[in-house]
Amino acid sequence: MWATPTLSTLNKSNPSNAMDTFTSRYNPQLKGNLYERRAASIANQLLGPDMVFDYDQLLAKPPNKPDAEFKWHQDLAYWPVTKDTRTASFWLAIDDARVENGCLRFVPGSHLEENLRNHSPLHGDREKSHTLAAELLESDKPRPAEIDRGDVTVHHERILHGSGGNFSSESWRRAWVIAFRSRDTVAEERRIGFTHSHNDKLDVLNAVGKELLDS
Repeated sequence: MWATPTLSTLNKSNPSNAMDTFTSRYNPQLKGNLYERRAASIANQLLGPDMVFDYDQLLAKPPNKPDAEFKWHQDLAYWPVTKDTRTASFWLAIDDARVENGCLRFVPGSHLEENLRNHSPLHGDREKSHTLAAELLESDKPRPAEIDRGDVTVHHERILHGSGGNFSSESWRRAWVIAFRSRDTVAEERRIGFTHSHNDKLDVLNAVGKELLDS
């Protein structure tokens, strides 16, 4: 309950679109909150003691926004592929997340594939849109991840996932994402100018998702 007023304020700043905001960057009082601390503990238990905070986002889909989809993608396709790609991405439901209002959907087992799927800019040019999209295979069997408010999912950097639009006439679908990666990986990202922002330089954004041959 401690975060609700601030998150509500963020939502009202752009009520017409699904959006993502660097939550703690623009609201520094949220840095080091209980959610972040517990997620950090879990990330270290899952992946090792060198996992550190990389970035966070607020994702929001207003009611009556059936076009507020997040296309199928793998997170690693949005990021520079470093030698150590370990990631624990936490997705905290601020509202009950259901198929109707655009809950997460995953393709089980896709994180085990040797190579990333092919991702293309949704509108053909990343200068026009940051969004990348991958296509499903006939063999893929997506599953919705319906969770209640306050529940959390944790996912792998290579898992294929997305979310549908919000067909509800009443319910928002808001989520708070926090990602933890290794200390060396976060340092390398920042060294090359990558901050997970849409405002990163275009040459940096265009270099994402490229597998390292010598990794």
